[in-house]
Amino acid sequence: MNVQRVRWISADAETKRRIMERAGRDVGEQMAVAASICEQVRLRGDNAVREYTLQHDGVEISPDALRVTEAEMAAAHQELPEDMKETIRYAARNIRRFHEAQRPQPMWMMEVDDGIMAGEQVTPIADVALYVPRGKGSFPSVMLMLGTPAVVAGVERIIVLTPPNERGGVDAAILFAANVLGLTEIYRVGGAQGVAAVAHGAASIPRCSKIMGPGNPYVTAAKRYLAGTIDPGVPAGPSESLILADEFADPHKAALDLLIEAEHGPDSAALLVTHSVTLADAVDKAVQEAVAQMASEQRRHYITTVLQRYGGIVLTESLDDSVAFANAYAPEHMEVLTRDPWALVARLKNAGEMLLGEWTPITLCNFLLGTNAILPTGGNAKTVSAVSLHDFLKRTSIGYATEAGFRRVREHAERFARWEGFEAHARAVSEREVGEETMR
Repeated sequence: MNVQRVRWISADAETKRRIMERAGRDVGEQMAVAASICEQVRLRGDNAVREYTLQHDGVEISPDALRVTEAEMAAAHQELPEDMKETIRYAARNIRRFHEAQRPQPMWMMEVDDGIMAGEQVTPIADVALYVPRGKGSFPSVMLMLGTPAVVAGVERIIVLTPPNERGGVDAAILFAANVLGLTEIYRVGGAQGVAAVAHGAASIPRCSKIMGPGNPYVTAAKRYLAGTIDPGVPAGPSESLILADEFADPHKAALDLLIEAEHGPDSAALLVTHSVTLADAVDKAVQEAVAQMASEQRRHYITTVLQRYGGIVLTESLDDSVAFANAYAPEHMEVLTRDPWALVARLKNAGEMLLGEWTPITLCNFLLGTNAILPTGGNAKTVSAVSLHDFLKRTSIGYATEAGFRRVREHAERFARWEGFEAHARAVSEREVGEETMR
């Protein structure tokens, strides 16, 4: 296995473009397919959903079986091993504590001038669909990461979409995690057809205002196609990580952590960024050894593909250059394995999450540290944040003026209105009668 190594200062333009753009930016090939699926679901509802589920998931679902039953929820509770139940409960507690700390004031007001008040009221979104993927594995952690902030925010109706397994069921760990959160409205539907169903509504699946959660390129394409119909939430494409390291990093730990996101799939990205050639050599060797020891041939294939295509080792000229590269790349996950990671925090501006030091591998944050692991990918961390309580809340501005306040600002308001050519705006203040003396 050859790990791609790029000296950034001398790399050609095509290599730089491939590494920076990654795999998730272009879903052009999937857009046409997703658009066709979305239109069919809009026109034919449940029938189209079931047809595409059979076509893409290989599962035939009867018209009355799209929703997971109470009996299936109960069976999942019995089926799941006790140690896994305890792990899910533990993770749920940590994730809930973190998201409860994000809770804003339900309402605030301030006096911007005498008699002029401005503020906000914060209320939950009325309904939301959570998309929990299956694809290359089962992801109860995604159920917790999406469901916890939605529940803490107070969303009144939360539904879950997750693709069926080869037997037409839903993974027991996902169902148990949903049950821990108190979520019971779960549909065995995924893909572009699932996104379309909640965007347009179908006989069995309700229309929702927003959809949150990562998915395959067809899910991403469907979200883009339907962005004017449903809020598509945080852009979450193929997994990616950046390990920022200096000469003091432990090469074995750095190598192990480099493989974390690389094993998600062949379209993932995993980079070690360092100015130390000595560390790069040691990590390269450690990666070879770690991959050779992996039991799963499929995961070995994923890692090998990633480290030769969108990942590998980027050599910079200095730690400052490594920081600049990290900010330009804006990774989903960033580990900082330097002598003093806290010294770099203020300089690292763009990342979905920043994990400091050798005892905070991405694994912890993906599952149970408490922070949310549903993060912006593809460089979107420059403008988009991790999934949080705020994704399930909305703010309504509130304004109030007393008569005295109105009298104080009316001339300014009229002047603005006339300058911008709005006669009705101007007359609404200029012709508003006020008493000779303010009584309140």
